[in-house]
Amino acid sequence: MATTQATTQATIQQQSGKTRRTRQVITQYQKERSLEQLREHYEIEKELANRLRNASREERRGLYNEVYDERLRRIPHHPLATKAADPVAQQAAVTPQLKLLQPLLKAEHVFMEVGPGDCALAMAVAPYVRHVHGVDVSDGLVQEGARPENFELHIADGFEIPVPVGSVHVAYSNQMMEHLHREDALEQLANIHRAMAPGGCYVCITPNRLSGPWDISRHFDDVATGLHMHEYTVAEMVETFRQVGFRRVRAFVSYEGHHLTPQLPVAPFCWLEWGLAHLPRTLRRNLSHSLTAVKIVAIK
Repeated sequence: MATTQATTQATIQQQSGKTRRTRQVITQYQKERSLEQLREHYEIEKELANRLRNASREERRGLYNEVYDERLRRIPHHPLATKAADPVAQQAAVTPQLKLLQPLLKAEHVFMEVGPGDCALAMAVAPYVRHVHGVDVSDGLVQEGARPENFELHIADGFEIPVPVGSVHVAYSNQMMEHLHREDALEQLANIHRAMAPGGCYVCITPNRLSGPWDISRHFDDVATGLHMHEYTVAEMVETFRQVGFRRVRAFVSYEGHHLTPQLPVAPFCWLEWGLAHLPRTLRRNLSHSLTAVKIVAIK
């Protein structure tokens, strides 16, 4: 065990200890989990991810449900599982997201979260709107207990969005889109667009590839090899959203739920990314550590 711990420690330090932010992330992980657990998480998630990457489109239709349920069974110490069982941690995650969304919500709105996980945020939104839909591939993180009467959870296949066409005023996802195969993400996004009402907005937050990878493989590999099937840049996201029919796409900057900027044209973000992408990898990660996420607001 000592040898395993030393090997894992050396690998993590070699691959990920290159920036101050990464060292802070590792320290936080080590407070919560042992190095053996990190290694176990990495190896299991990489195995599951390869199953998705090597599957055909039709095979993936039934595979997302299987893979994400299996992940929870095999990695009981996964941070999402421990957060879902901890009301304090759950509330700490919900509060800034609710603060971010509240300016967009009206009492007559239908709200939809794609990839709600434990559904804590979706249920926290329920008092502010007429109806809430949660759409996910697994309900394994949802805790037992009372649910708001205006909340529905739909278990889907990673492609379909099983809500009425043209009914959603505000859609939201946070750390979801990167978990889909690139082809599947495009199809799901088209279905999200179809579900939205004219003039509705989709707030989408996903890790930025230039400062990644952002899954468990961050501690071991230079590119995402875990269940982040594809990490994006702002430029890629804009192209993808326009491809399925969103008429306006803007970027924004926020911190802890506070909007630091209004909705901005995407061109400056794309220019910045273009410059960073042409730098050596280590320098790029050092300079792009503040670009942890792509934050998009798209209007139908």
